[in-house]
Amino acid sequence: MSLELSTFADRLDERLRTDDYADLDASANGLQVGPDEGVVERVAFAVDGVAETFERAAAADADALVVHHGLSWGGFDQVTGRTYDRLEPLFEHDLALYVSHLPLDGHRELGNAAGVADVLDLEDRAPFGELGPEHVGQRGVASEPYAPAELADRLESELETDGRPVRLLEFGPDEIEDVAIVTGSGVDWLEEAVAVGADALVTGEGKQQVYHEAKEAGIHVALAGHYATETFGVRALQALVEGWGLETTYLEAPTGL
Repeated sequence: MSLELSTFADRLDERLRTDDYADLDASANGLQVGPDEGVVERVAFAVDGVAETFERAAAADADALVVHHGLSWGGFDQVTGRTYDRLEPLFEHDLALYVSHLPLDGHRELGNAAGVADVLDLEDRAPFGELGPEHVGQRGVASEPYAPAELADRLESELETDGRPVRLLEFGPDEIEDVAIVTGSGVDWLEEAVAVGADALVTGEGKQQVYHEAKEAGIHVALAGHYATETFGVRALQALVEGWGLETTYLEAPTGL
C-alpha cells in the first residue's frame, strides 16, 4: 500500500484541522519538509523532530516522519549551522517531515490532552485551554475521585516519564474530581482552570510563578513531564495511518523533561 505524499499530508491536515490553527501557532504545521512529488509507504512517528529521530527514521527506511515538535517556529532566516545539520538527513535520505503541534494538542479524539484524559478515566469531557477561537486541551470529571497522591501515581505509572517522578503542587481539595489538562507547557492556563472550577491542572512542565499562583488559588498542579504528556498524539496518528494500510514505526526518544 502506498499514498502520494501530497495525499498523505492532505488527509492529516483535514483530520487535524491544521488550517484552523494557522494564525494561532508559531509552528509551521503540516508538511514542513518534502518534495512536490513523492510516495509514502512507510511512516515513522516521534514526539520531536531532531537529528536523532531523523537519522533513526532514515535507518528504518521511512519515507516520512510525523512529529509533534518540528523545525520551523516562525520560519528560517538562514539554513546554516545546526539548522543545516538537522535538515541534511532529510534531504540525504529523501525523508519528508510532517508536523502537528497545537492541532494535535487539543484534538478531541487524537490529541495529547485526550490521551491523558483516557489515562485518568475522565468523563463528561469538554474543550479546555482557550487560544483564540480554538482550544489546546480538555477537561473532565474523574469516574472515581482521586486523592492527590493517587492522581500523581496514576500519571507516573501510565505515562512515559523515563523513570522520573510526577511533581505535584498539592494545594487543592482532598478529593480531585474535576481535572483540566493542557499538555507540554500548559501552566499559562491555570487561571482558566480556576475559573471553570477544576480541582487540578495536569500539564507537563511548570514555571516559577505557578507555585504561588496555585497555592493562592487552592488548586493542585501535576507536572508530569513535557515529553511524557505529549506521546499520545503521535501514537494516535500512528494507529490512524496504519488504518490507511501504510507500514509504521514509533521512535521513542524520551528526554526526561
